[in-house]
Amino acid sequence: MLELKELTQLELKNRLKDAEDNLEALRFQLDAGQLPNTIKVRASRRDIARLRTVLREYELGLRTEKGKVK
Repeated sequence: MLELKELTQLELKNRLKDAEDNLEALRFQLDAGQLPNTIKVRASRRDIARLRTVLREYELGLRTEKGKVK
């Protein structure tokens, strides 16, 4: 979690896009019956939530670009 707080907004947005793409692929595998470890879907959703939370802190002005909370 500390790692996310040190990233810039652009880096967070890029990671969010990658995580959403990964979740889509995992869901496709799950529907096709090719995903042996279904916990990966839950972990991916939680990662997306963490990324969105940090991005929202930037939007609300609770976090500065250097990753410090006001």
